[in-house]
Amino acid sequence: MRAARLIKLVLLLQSRPSMTAAELAHELEVSERTVGRDIVSLSEAGVPVYADRGRAGGYRLIGGYRTRLTGLGRSEVGALFLSGVPSALREMGLADAASAARLKVSAALLPELRDAAFDASQRFHLDAPGWYQEPETPALLPALAEAVWGDRRVTARYRRKDTEVARELEPYGLVLKAGVWYLAARAAEPSGGGASKDGPSGGEAAFRVYRVDRFTSVALTDDRFTRTEDFDLPAFWEDRAAQFARSILRDEVVVRLSPAGARILPHITDRAAGQEAVERAGEPDERGRITVTLPVESLDVAYSQLLGLGPEGEVLAPPQLRARFTEATARTAALYADESPAGEDHPSP
Repeated sequence: MRAARLIKLVLLLQSRPSMTAAELAHELEVSERTVGRDIVSLSEAGVPVYADRGRAGGYRLIGGYRTRLTGLGRSEVGALFLSGVPSALREMGLADAASAARLKVSAALLPELRDAAFDASQRFHLDAPGWYQEPETPALLPALAEAVWGDRRVTARYRRKDTEVARELEPYGLVLKAGVWYLAARAAEPSGGGASKDGPSGGEAAFRVYRVDRFTSVALTDDRFTRTEDFDLPAFWEDRAAQFARSILRDEVVVRLSPAGARILPHITDRAAGQEAVERAGEPDERGRITVTLPVESLDVAYSQLLGLGPEGEVLAPPQLRARFTEATARTAALYADESPAGEDHPSP
């Protein structure tokens, strides 16, 4: 731990003209007293660290000293390419590796380019979780991330509805979607032979997607698996995400929309389904309205979504959903029958 800190200290000094003890202490998350002891240790080891005295003083390297410890490790390279998602790095336990990688890159750059990383961070930032969501880090995410990086099989228990199942998995990749972590994995062939419930036997089990927060236990094994060369995580996820979006749209409703309603529909329902429904609609009637058939997850979900149309949409079918809207419309009209809420006075401005 101390050795890593000393290396980081040298890289910090190499990437900047000079740094105060307070600045170094902040970057290293230690006390200024510890920084002083580390500087002494570096000097004794032959690293030419010079201390500038006075109020504006600090520490700097002299004689154009440059460390040879700037070679990037595998985890640092991977973390560097993920460094635009700092929250994801922290959750996977890669924040330290990313920090070390950035320092090594900075140390290897020409002096006039060393502020490039800061400039980029001030111009682009990715905030992965959706609005109105309190992001929670799944407790077993770091273990799965370690297995993904090391191509190591895991034995795990996974919560599926009201039951818990045991699986031996080959973790291929992790995906962060709207603040939720998913694992793309292939079920390993059971040690006793025979087909896996997640796919055929013979090592050809299908790739599946697992929500990380539904794992109740994960244990890394000493067995490493050989990755399928043609597996493409982005392409796999895009295909599975599209399949999932289509699979949950099990019901259909028929809605008559005003021009404004046609514009609103893709924003309050599944965007692709709403847009496709509008595009497939026939010619508008004499009032400019179109009739669309919209796939929905369920009638309850459709009810909550289509309320957002207000007077710009009319549910035509199925009858039970139209009845719910008829009742809701009557109740809403009753609420607004009076000019002001009962028991409240609204003085004129």
